[in-house]
Amino acid sequence: MFDGIYFANPDYLWLFLSLPLLVGWYVFTRKKIQPVLKISSLSGFRVKSNFLARLQPLLFVMRLLALSAVITALARPQTMDVSTRTKTNKGIDIVMAIDVSSSMLAQDLKPNRLTALKRVAASFVDDRVSDRIGLVIYAGESYTKTPITSDRSIVKNALREIQFEGLIEDGTAIGMGLATAVNRLKDSRAKSKVIILLTDGVNNSGFIDPKIASELAVEYQIKTYTIGLGSNGTAKAPVGLLPNGKFQYGMTKVEIDEELLKTIASKTGGLYFRATDNKKLEEIYEEINKLEKTEIEEFKYYNYEEKFRPLVLLALVLLFIEWLMRNTLFKSFI
Repeated sequence: MFDGIYFANPDYLWLFLSLPLLVGWYVFTRKKIQPVLKISSLSGFRVKSNFLARLQPLLFVMRLLALSAVITALARPQTMDVSTRTKTNKGIDIVMAIDVSSSMLAQDLKPNRLTALKRVAASFVDDRVSDRIGLVIYAGESYTKTPITSDRSIVKNALREIQFEGLIEDGTAIGMGLATAVNRLKDSRAKSKVIILLTDGVNNSGFIDPKIASELAVEYQIKTYTIGLGSNGTAKAPVGLLPNGKFQYGMTKVEIDEELLKTIASKTGGLYFRATDNKKLEEIYEEINKLEKTEIEEFKYYNYEEKFRPLVLLALVLLFIEWLMRNTLFKSFI
């Protein structure tokens, strides 16, 4: 009944403390309200008690109810309807450049590097509610998997489809992956442009030098976060193909060109991270999520509906009924 009702002037509710005092005053002075006749014997006046005389306290109760309604009305009960409108002041365009070379099937992350990355990247996409995101994948060459879009379902579906099938030349063309990502963002009108470049190897393919690609990122004011993916030491990774077409796995040395990744990040104003296990990879994406905040301005509109008018009307009706009864039915008792 009272859900969603607020009081604009709640201090007036303290006046309810006066009601017990009024009740006490009425009880104390009730016998003095009517005239008293003192005689030696009441035997000649034995009649049935008058029913109206018993109802006389009803007049006082009605006054108390009227006073309660007035106090509540003074406190101004009201309902409040809040509507919210959000405005993105600083949108961010993000391109995730993902290495899909055969080494991404290494099993030092569970179940393998690529699957672990896809799971974490999908959570990252879910958190970027107000941003546009695109996907670039690369191995020995690179291409755009998804142009930048605000439709997160498209990006997540594209992420799920990523797998190593030998569709593009194997290898690690970091320069080409970065250059393709820069190309997707260079014409963006967003206030902030970000690339998240992930690799698990060294630049050994492609015809674009990673340093030239990083200079392009600087020219177009694109910040680049780089992630080196892989445990320290060795990892179980594909080392060849079996006659049935499946990979043969063996222990291989984990080689990541950390100096190159640090240089790219430093030049473009980003940061370099090293993910050696699943938990560390999750923490890295959470850190990037915190670093790249979208500025959102929220407008709230309040619509108040006053509820005191029915209470004032109730108080007037009670006082009128009390006055009418006092001057008609109970006139002989007053």
